[in-house]
Amino acid sequence: MDQDQNKVLSRELEYHEQLYSGFAQSHFAKPAVRALRRHMVRRILDKTGAGRQSRVLSIGCGIGDTELLLAREVESVVGIDLSPAAIRQANADAIKAGATNFSARQARLEDFNDGKFDAVVAIFFLHHLTDQMLADCAAKIAAILKPGGVFYGLDPSRYRLSGYIGELLFPKLMAKYQTDDERQLHPAFAAHFFAPHFADTQTSFYDFVSTPLAGLFPSWAFGYRAARLGDELLIRIPGLKQLSSNFEITAKKPLAEAPMFQ
Repeated sequence: MDQDQNKVLSRELEYHEQLYSGFAQSHFAKPAVRALRRHMVRRILDKTGAGRQSRVLSIGCGIGDTELLLAREVESVVGIDLSPAAIRQANADAIKAGATNFSARQARLEDFNDGKFDAVVAIFFLHHLTDQMLADCAAKIAAILKPGGVFYGLDPSRYRLSGYIGELLFPKLMAKYQTDDERQLHPAFAAHFFAPHFADTQTSFYDFVSTPLAGLFPSWAFGYRAARLGDELLIRIPGLKQLSSNFEITAKKPLAEAPMFQ
């Protein structure tokens, strides 16, 4: 890893240590955010086909609030994150919930070797990576997935209409939820890092209003649910859907272990 990448990781770690030292625990526990996490889990299960016999890895798991919900639906979930504060909280919450099939570990993806997984998920993770880190990440994910395994990623889109409006109306609030190194990604650009390693790589659109609303008004569960219903219509409108807030990457590994490209 070069010096620039180490600097990025150092800045990201400093930011997330602060985030996971109090604010995240209270914010993520609020009703609208919990409703958002439940929807994310349903989406993960639908996109990856994960079920009761599936072993799942979550990259950048944070305090594990999504992963604990996911663990109820699969055989096991392992979460990795750079933040010691996040890992401590995630494991403490797992013990409190009696979730014996979830564990969180402080680790970098490139150093992680714990067998093969049926599914790998990365929720709001890829946009923290440089281009080189994205390329390395895609190759590593392919290496630790079982044949036929599926990767699912969810990240902010470069063309998000909500981001443009938010920066105009709430610039300080938008800055609060962003690090200096993260970026909004072009869906096709992000997907092209995965295409060489996977038999089928697709992008889709996740939402317009519901996720940003949950962040701005975390206690307003009714508002989130209403916005989610609207989003289900908006993400299906040709042309308009390109302006969605967040996009998904779904990449399926070939059933044969042989590399797709020589």
